[in-house]
Order: sequence, then C-alpha cells, then structure tokens
Amino acid sequence: MNSSSQDSKNKTQTAQDIILEQQQIIEKKSRVIEQHEARIRLLEEFLRLEKHKRFSHSSEKLPGQGELFNEAELLHCDSDEVEEPDTEAPEANDETQPKKKPGRKGFSDSIPREQVFIHLTDEEKEGAISTFYSKVKEELDIVPSKVRILETMQEKAVFVDEGQRKIKAAALPKHPIGKVMASIGLLAYLIVAKYMDGLPLYRLEGILKRYGGDVTRTSMASWIIQLAVQCQPLIHVMRAHQHAGNLIQMDETRIQVLKEKGYVPTGNKYMWVTLGGPPNEPVVIFDYDPSRGHEVPLRLLEGYDGYLQTDGYVGYDAACEKLKLIQVGCCTHRHKGSLPPQI
Repeated sequence: MNSSSQDSKNKTQTAQDIILEQQQIIEKKSRVIEQHEARIRLLEEFLRLEKHKRFSHSSEKLPGQGELFNEAELLHCDSDEVEEPDTEAPEANDETQPKKKPGRKGFSDSIPREQVFIHLTDEEKEGAISTFYSKVKEELDIVPSKVRILETMQEKAVFVDEGQRKIKAAALPKHPIGKVMASIGLLAYLIVAKYMDGLPLYRLEGILKRYGGDVTRTSMASWIIQLAVQCQPLIHVMRAHQHAGNLIQMDETRIQVLKEKGYVPTGNKYMWVTLGGPPNEPVVIFDYDPSRGHEVPLRLLEGYDGYLQTDGYVGYDAACEKLKLIQVGCCTHRHKGSLPPQI
C-alpha cells in the first residue's frame, strides 16, 4: 500500500513538472513572438519612412514647381468644371452610370455687380408689343491696376484786417509718414503685396514702372520701415488679444539679415512667431530678434497666463518658470505638462 501510494505521488510530481516545463516553453516562445512582432513593426516604419524620403517631394520643391509654362494646359486637363451640366439625363443604374461632375459654383454676393445690356436693333424690335431683359450669365471681371497722380489743391482765403492781408489755409488731411510722394492707397498696396502676396520690393518696383510710376525700391523700403513705427500701437492691441486666450503656440525660425550693425551677414538671426487668442479668433504675430536667448520669450509673453506650446527648446523654460506658464509640446517633441482641454 505504501509502495502504491509512493508510485502515485511520483507520477503526480512528474506530471506537474512536465506541465511546468511546458508552460515555461510557451512563455519563452510568446516572448520571442512579441519581440519578432515589435521588430516587424519597427522595420515597417523604417520602410515607410524610406519610401517617403525617396518618392515624396523634397522640402525645397513644391508640387507643380517647374510647370510654369504649361500650367494652364495641365489645370485645364484636370478640371472637373462643367459649363452647362445636363439636368435632363435619363435615369440609369448607379453601377453603370458614371458619376455626374459638379457644376460651376456661383460667385459671392459680396462682389459688386455691373449690368451689361445687350440691345435688340430697331429692326429686330419692330412690331413687338413689349421688350424685357433677362440675365443669361455672369462673368468674373477685373479692372487692371493703374497709376495716377493725386494733386492736392489746398484752398486758401485772403482776409484784410486793419489794412493787412492775412491768408487762412484749409487743414490738410493727416498722412501716416508725413511728406512723401506716396499716397495712403499706394502704401496700403505695398504692404499687402509684400506681406500678403509675397512680392519682393524689386518686383514691385518693376510693376509700378510698367504702369508709369517710377519709384525706387530704396524709397519703398524707407516707407515700410516708417510705417512699422506707425503700426506699433496695432501690434500692442494684437499682442493683448493673444494674451486674452489660454493657449499660445510659439516657435523661432532662422533667417539671415544681410545688413545689421554688429552682426555678420552669414550668421543666424531669428523670427519669433506666436499664434494665439480667444477660440476662433487666432492672431499671428512675427517678431524679429537677432537673439535666440531666453530673454526674448520673457519679453513677448510678459503678462500672459496660460498654456505655451513649443517644440521643447530650452529657451522657453525661463519664461514658463517665471510667468508660471504650463508648457506643452507638439506630437514629436517632449511634453512638460498636460494638453489644454480644447486641443
């Protein structure tokens, strides 16, 4: 009896050892499989990045670059615009009938309209009881730029007081930069063309010359610099608008300035860009500074209390610490806090 019990016990112990050994083998194989799966995912990501580097557009090339002269032909071939879509086509099976191309969109109601009347001749109207006009189409038109000279004629009145002649002149309207040969309209045009349309001053010089206005780019540069001083109160308002929100995104971009006292032309200077403001009312401000030091964010963020989203550059740490800001990172950089609720 004792011998039989001992044999049963040994068999039980042997079975448990076998099960334990099999479990260990399964766990080891599971770890190997997990490692292989992780390596496969890593290799797939490397492959995706290599394909992106090889086949995607480089950072210095834009889609369509180099197609300057055949751009119109390419866009015409790819256009889905239909001048007069057929609205009376018979119904057909969705699987066999090709999808209908969208018709041309109408123009905005905010664009001013000018009516062009096409008249019948007297012979064509002879015998008609009445005539009427109907709108048959709308065409987008543009009036080319033109240069003109505004001659300001100041009225003056002559008075005689105790035998002495006195002259009183009408008050002249204020000009943002004083006695220059550029009207307010021309100054606004230069600002929009340079900073909204990206036209450099040498191109604007050529455009004005083609229209008959001979203005050097040196004069235009001087006007823009003087206007910057006049626009500074507006910059202060925009900065206050940014600080009214609870999130500011900030980054510094390297630029080169050819002529700046105390700095070499090949050295790096920086354009500090901030984006922020109340929800659905964002404001972007560009602020130039030759330094990349921490004192620049301290100056630009003074008075702000909220979240600051950056790329993790250490130059923002001092501002976050001194101004008690919550610093958050983007998707590819380190995070120093939690994302704000609206992100």
